[in-house]
Amino acid sequence: MGLPDENIHPHATGRAATTVAEHQEPQDLIFYSGWFCPYVQRVWIVLEERGIPYQYKEVNPYKKEAHFLAINPKGLVPAIEYKGRALYESLTICEFLEDAFPPSTSSVLPADPFDRALVRLWTDHVNKQVVPAYMRLIQQQDAQKQRDLLAELTKALQTLCAQVKGPYFFGEQFTLVDVALAPWVTRDWVVAEHRGYSREAVGAGWAEYAARLESRESVVKTQSERVHFTEIYGRYLRDEAQSEGAKAIRAGRSF
Repeated sequence: MGLPDENIHPHATGRAATTVAEHQEPQDLIFYSGWFCPYVQRVWIVLEERGIPYQYKEVNPYKKEAHFLAINPKGLVPAIEYKGRALYESLTICEFLEDAFPPSTSSVLPADPFDRALVRLWTDHVNKQVVPAYMRLIQQQDAQKQRDLLAELTKALQTLCAQVKGPYFFGEQFTLVDVALAPWVTRDWVVAEHRGYSREAVGAGWAEYAARLESRESVVKTQSERVHFTEIYGRYLRDEAQSEGAKAIRAGRSF
């Protein structure tokens, strides 16, 4: 097996590649990205939803440039550099974008303070209940533990599903809850194909809600072709011990 950066596709493809090409000119905001990372996609969705000018820069996870490590010692994506100052952590960046670029027509946080607080509460549920269960389910090789984790993921999604107002989580407005969840919805085919997950098993309306999320224009524009996720997810599931995909998933946001 060759070097990891030779095995993992080096750049975005499909609609995401078109979006990258549209954001190469220098801007006040530089978006440091990894096309395959779901945490990156959260920030990317907000940038596209809000129409915020940005310059896209792909970060090779195995050959990080000195400047990137200087502004972000953790070496993680996503990260942004705005007028010479840097931030990382996906949801922190999303909230910064709301504050730094006051919305004229769109926002991922409701105007009402109480509603904003509710959105933050349910975003926290996605981050602390849904995402960890998903990631542990992919990594787990024991059959019984897989079943336990599938039940844990399904329960976390059922709790969320019961709160969906429709068409999006909080109603007509596409909010931070939808942003936080969408990258995992677009990747739930992995646990569907390999771990027995079913959208229908979550409950009434979940499949329709998930379909709306993955067809949202900002989500479509930031999603690469499925075939190129094979090295990261597929090979991990087939051969845990040798797969570079296994290392990728273990690294989590280090990607």
